[in-house]
Amino acid sequence: MADNTSNTPPRKSSWKYIGPGIVVAATGVGAGDLVATLVAGANFGYTLLWAAVIGCVVKIALAEAAGRWHLSTGRTLFDGWASLGRWTTAFFVVYVVIWGFVYGAAAMSSSGLPLQALFPGVMDLEWWAVATGLVGLVFVWFNRYAVFEKVMTVLVGVMFLVTVYLAIRVVPNLGGLLAGLLPVLPDGQDSVLNTLGLIGGVGGTITLAAYGYWVNAKGWTDTGWMKVMRLDNRVAYITTGVFVVAMLIVGAELLHSSGVAIASGDKGLIQLGDVLEEEYGTATAKFFLIGFFATSFTSLIGVWHGVSLMFADFVARYRSKRAATGEEVAEGRRETSWAFRGYLLWLTFPPIVLLFQGQPFRLIIIYGVLGAAFMPFLALTLIWLLNSSRTPAEWRNGTLSNVMLAVAGLLFLVLCVKQVWDQDWAAFF
Repeated sequence: MADNTSNTPPRKSSWKYIGPGIVVAATGVGAGDLVATLVAGANFGYTLLWAAVIGCVVKIALAEAAGRWHLSTGRTLFDGWASLGRWTTAFFVVYVVIWGFVYGAAAMSSSGLPLQALFPGVMDLEWWAVATGLVGLVFVWFNRYAVFEKVMTVLVGVMFLVTVYLAIRVVPNLGGLLAGLLPVLPDGQDSVLNTLGLIGGVGGTITLAAYGYWVNAKGWTDTGWMKVMRLDNRVAYITTGVFVVAMLIVGAELLHSSGVAIASGDKGLIQLGDVLEEEYGTATAKFFLIGFFATSFTSLIGVWHGVSLMFADFVARYRSKRAATGEEVAEGRRETSWAFRGYLLWLTFPPIVLLFQGQPFRLIIIYGVLGAAFMPFLALTLIWLLNSSRTPAEWRNGTLSNVMLAVAGLLFLVLCVKQVWDQDWAAFF
């Protein structure tokens, strides 16, 4: 059942109700996000701090819009998408099938890396990855949202302690930190696109769309919860901002100042662990690897739960041919459905093949294009839904919401075009 200890909305927002925001922050900030900000700090010092902050603000607007749709209409986001035409359903189905297949392997590998580093010689990376995937499968299969949220909160606490500790440990330059809030582009080729990439990469892809589902799963199903949802959403991206700023400080102070370069991708965090061991000792390096695991594993179980919940909603609406409501999500029926568990299996077992055989080149290109296309799809469809008669007049977009969603849509459209342009299409054909 949902975590709705009381279905009566509070008279005012309160910290004690916070939950879905913690889940979306934990899921959205994966190892890749930490590496991106770490590399930005290593390459440019504090210069792009402002871009990381803007990235958090943009995601606040997107998640708030998704949550507002669920609460103001009583309908789920997929139900809203379906009202825009069959093309949305076609895009969603192709996206979740291909994206889930490739992401499953990436998430398991990312979660296995720190475990292999913490326990060297025990077993190969592929088997650590399989183990994390199976643990995630069993955990999400047998637990409902309430337990899921509590575990995510504990892991977020670990992430928070580790990242903040590291930022303090390397002794940040407060003057440089404040100067980094000024919008300045770094010197060098493609500086604008690199900056946009950092803004767009801070915390969340499809997990932003899942936020509304977690809001419903918490037991929040109507406009009485709107103020609570908005506070919860702000907490989510303030938390995200702390993670990102902390890692940028580590990159600026530990790597930029000493000229140390690390690889992009999850293996860059393993390299950072080696640097930390040299500078601060084994205990600090191990502590960091525990935080690395918490970061990766929260993204894994967050997607295992959130995207499976969205897929179950899609199947339920497709089969019943009627509106899908937030009340049905709140009752917990989606989490026990065959569609939810079937997508869980899809995220876990087929990707194991990729862990041992490598990822097919053409599939990776399609995965990259679909992943890049999802965020402009989300931003632009939210603008459409929240400015139309589908949304009660009181809860439609105001000027600020429209501006923020339009900025997000334009940003992600530019990044999508760049991603498509950068693919090796000659080799694909």
